[in-house]
Amino acid sequence: MPNPKRRHSQQRSAKRRTHYKAKPATFSTDATTGETHIRHRAHVSEGKLYYKGKVVAEKAPKKVL
Repeated sequence: MPNPKRRHSQQRSAKRRTHYKAKPATFSTDATTGETHIRHRAHVSEGKLYYKGKVVAEKAPKKVL
């Protein structure tokens, strides 16, 4: 009966036995801007950072030296 020459790692065995699958990302439409974005993530629209329909940060103008 053949036996493995070297021991397989636990990670290698776990990869083979897993039943978890990658799921596609869920998208939402922002009521304020009307853009689609990944749920529960901040997104940029027109130079402003939005989260939960509110402006979180605005892009500051560049300083000219």
